[in-house]
Amino acid sequence: MRKKLRILSLLLVLTMAFGLFAGCGKDEPAPADKPSDNPSTSDDGKKPETNGGSAKDTLVVATMGEAPALSSVGHNSVAGDYMNSLNNATLFRSNTDTLEPEPYLVESYENISDTVWEFKLKSGVKYHNGETVTAEDVKASIEWAQGFPEVNLYNRDIINIEVVDDLTVRMETPAADAMMLSNLCHHGNAVVPKALIDGGHDFNADPVGCGPFKFVKWNRGDSVEFEAFEDYFLGAPKIKHMIWKIIPEGSSRTIALEAGEIDFIIEVEAMDADRLRSNDDIEVLQFNHTSHNWLMLNNEKPGLDNQDVRHAINSAIDKESVVTVAYNGLATPSLSAVPMNFEGATEENADVYDVEKAKEYMQKSGVDPASIELAIICSDDTKKRAGEVVQANLKEIGVNATIESMDLATYLAATTEGNFTGAIGGFTSSNLLSYVLGVYHSSSINASNKTRLVDAKVDELIDKAKVTLDPAERKGIMEELSARLNELCSQAPLYQPLTLRAYKKGLEGVKVSDSGGIRFEDVYWAA
Repeated sequence: MRKKLRILSLLLVLTMAFGLFAGCGKDEPAPADKPSDNPSTSDDGKKPETNGGSAKDTLVVATMGEAPALSSVGHNSVAGDYMNSLNNATLFRSNTDTLEPEPYLVESYENISDTVWEFKLKSGVKYHNGETVTAEDVKASIEWAQGFPEVNLYNRDIINIEVVDDLTVRMETPAADAMMLSNLCHHGNAVVPKALIDGGHDFNADPVGCGPFKFVKWNRGDSVEFEAFEDYFLGAPKIKHMIWKIIPEGSSRTIALEAGEIDFIIEVEAMDADRLRSNDDIEVLQFNHTSHNWLMLNNEKPGLDNQDVRHAINSAIDKESVVTVAYNGLATPSLSAVPMNFEGATEENADVYDVEKAKEYMQKSGVDPASIELAIICSDDTKKRAGEVVQANLKEIGVNATIESMDLATYLAATTEGNFTGAIGGFTSSNLLSYVLGVYHSSSINASNKTRLVDAKVDELIDKAKVTLDPAERKGIMEELSARLNELCSQAPLYQPLTLRAYKKGLEGVKVSDSGGIRFEDVYWAA
C-alpha cells in the first residue's frame, strides 16, 4: 500500500509541476518546432494534391530529435540512423523479424578462412548521382569511415581490403570475428562513391548514396525532406515524397497526428497511448524494444568514480515508479546492466530497490552524499519525467541532483565528450555483443561508452566473445560479462520500453523490428 501511495504522490507532484511549466515560455518548443499547417511544397511553391490533409504519395513523419548529422560517418545516433537508412545502403542489413544480418548490396559471400571474407556485389546498383556501385567504392567507403571516431567501432578490425574485380571485394580481420556481418549492417559502413570521397565532397550537406530515397533539403531545426529514388536497386518506393518534421514535445506530436498535419509518429508519447488507441483513424503498434535506458553516470567525476556510491545511487532508485511516471507503465523496470531480451544477459550481482541498503553503500563509500555533483541532463519529456523521479529518490540518501534539459544534438555532444555528470540515456542494438562493445568497452570512450568505464576484465571478456564463433560458448562468456558489469555498476539501469509507433489509417506495409527499424520503401497508401 505504501508503494502505491508513493507512486500516486509522485504522479500528483509531477502533474502539478507540468501545470506550472505549461505557463513558462522556456519549456515551449520554438515556433520552428511546431507542426506546420503546410508541411510540404514542391519546388514551384505549390502544395501537392492532398487526401485528408496529406498527399497520397507523400508521407509526413514526426520525430522527437534532429539528426546530429546526415553524413553516414558523422554520428552514432538513432536519430541519424533513420536518415541514413533512407538515403544509404550497406553491404548487409538486419532482418526485420530476426535481427540477424542479411545481404543487402551483397549478392553472395563466403568466409574463405577464419579471418578472410569475400563479398560479391549486386550488379548495376545506381547511386543518386547516376554512378554505378563498384568494389572500389566499398574499399574507399570503409577505409574512409575508419577515420571517424563516431563509427570506427564498427570497422576498425578490418585490417585489409582487397578489390578482386569490379564487383568482388575481400576483407581481412586480425582474428575470427563473430561481429563481422552485423558490423557491416551499421550505417557507418554505408557505401558511397569513391570519386566523391576523393574529391572532398560534403556528405553532410549533400548525402549522396544508393538508398531508396534521395535527399532534397534540410531545414535545420524544423524538417528534412526526401524524394523517392526511382532507380533504387530493389524497386522504386511507392511513397514519392517524405518530410521528417522535428517536434520535440510528445503531446505536440500527438495533436499533429490527430489534426492530420502529420501521418506517422516515431516516438509516441506514452501518456497519450490510450487516447491514440481510441481514435478510429489511427493505428498504434506496440513492440518489445531492444533499447535499454539508464541513469548514465560519468565514472571520471568525483564521487561517481566510487563503485559503492554508484551502487548506493542504483539501490535508491524506485524503478517501478520511474516506469509508472515516465512511461505510463509501458516499460519493464530494469535491474541488469544489459538488456534482458538478449541471450547471455543475467541479473546476477544486480541491485534491487532498497533505500536502507543504499544508505549502507553510501556510508561504506566514505563519500559525503552532499558533496556529489549530479546534474541529470535530459533530451526529451520522457527522460525528464524519469529524471524527476530519480531526483526525488536520491534525496532520501542525501544526494541533491538537478535536472537540465538539452536538445538532442547538444546532449549527444556533451555525453560523448564527457562534459557531464549524469544523464538519462539509452542504447539500441540488434545483438548483445554489439551492445556491450559499444556501451562498455574502453575503446568506445568518446563514442558510445559514455560512462567512460575502463575495466580490464570487461575488455578481456568482450574481446574473447568477439573471436568466439560457437554460440553456446559465447553465451557463457556473455553471462560472466553481464555479472561483472552488474558488479561494477557503472550506471544505474532504469527500464526497457514497450515502444509504440502511431500512424494514420490507410498507410500499409508498416513493419517494425524489435530494434525499431522501419523500411519506409515498403510503405504505401492504400488506394
